[in-house]
Amino acid sequence: MNLHEYQGKELLASYGVAIQRGVVVDDASKVREAFEQLQKDTGTAYGVVKAQIHAGGRGKGGGVKLGKNIDEVATYASNILGMMLKTPQTPGGMEGPGKLVNKILIAEDTYAPDFDACKEFYVSILMDREKKRNVIIYSTEGGMNIEEVAENTPHLVHKEYIDPMLGLQPYEARNVAFNLGLQGKAMKEMVGFITKLYSAFVGSDASLFEINPCLKTGDDRIIAVDCKVTIDDNALYRQPNLEILRDTSEEDPTEVEAKSFGLNYVKLDGNVGCMVNGAGLAMATMDIIKLSGASPANFLDVGGTADAARVEQAFRIILKDPNVKAILVNIFGGIVRCDRVAQGIVDAYKNMGNINVPIIVRLQGTNAEIAKDLIDNSGLEVHSAIQLQEAADLIEKLVK
Repeated sequence: MNLHEYQGKELLASYGVAIQRGVVVDDASKVREAFEQLQKDTGTAYGVVKAQIHAGGRGKGGGVKLGKNIDEVATYASNILGMMLKTPQTPGGMEGPGKLVNKILIAEDTYAPDFDACKEFYVSILMDREKKRNVIIYSTEGGMNIEEVAENTPHLVHKEYIDPMLGLQPYEARNVAFNLGLQGKAMKEMVGFITKLYSAFVGSDASLFEINPCLKTGDDRIIAVDCKVTIDDNALYRQPNLEILRDTSEEDPTEVEAKSFGLNYVKLDGNVGCMVNGAGLAMATMDIIKLSGASPANFLDVGGTADAARVEQAFRIILKDPNVKAILVNIFGGIVRCDRVAQGIVDAYKNMGNINVPIIVRLQGTNAEIAKDLIDNSGLEVHSAIQLQEAADLIEKLVK
């Protein structure tokens, strides 16, 4: 689950991390009042107007502007609120439709008064699955695309691996500050910043923290000027205070609908819809679709307790994608009985009445033979398969 910048900053601040302060506004008529209050609270002369969407590269699309007086701040805010912001990370990139900006953050100018003495860094925390450790990735080249820095100047990207059982050790935080070339007060500030940031990462069950830029101010303070926060969906049951921050308007509406029915669904850009139980089997199913010469249109795991109603909802969600030319149902009956899934397929087909793409069904496991008889005797245009290769051959034949 992604958080907006302002939500991420509030989370960091709750752990004592120094942030660029700001005020969230969703109504252009309230901008002047909000900026005046921000000036009283922070003493800032300028105001940075930032679009709040779940995408990076906002500045490249005109979603971040520096206002040097209240009139400029109000004008920029009015222009950005309600715009369809296009960035390299919005759907379709700069050529796509963009994302609607419903909120803006009016933030203080943290670079004043000594802009030339400021220095931008890049800092992120995530998990390295191969090493089974959390890793702090950091660079002196903040404010830039870290992918480009890693590709062109890999020696400028540093990594500090943290044992999750021991947690962040003081010397590891000092390594970060040292490798960034900091000394004196700035070094002490960075050590404290990294320590608190790591506590926030672990305490919030996050899968990603990205601070870019992480700013050293002219008076050697360390501040999170921007932040990207992603919370592990699987841990939201123990983070109710974070779960309520979810902004479903920023997510794919089909994925949101699927979640409401207990379905794990991710839209892809292929032409064969998948309905599977279990993530591992789903990955294997997508592989067999690729080997057949087609491409998966989605990842959809109906779970281990799939019943007729859930199967029908899964069909409805898959068929919302106009690119789907066939559907492959691949179920292993361990906990769930194959005949129950088969009955769900038959019922869904009859209830929907408008399934105009071929359906290939492979059921193995508990009551698989009964399930096959149900499918074969239903009178519906459903193709049965026993082996994965049979399913692949049917996909190749029916899609092409």
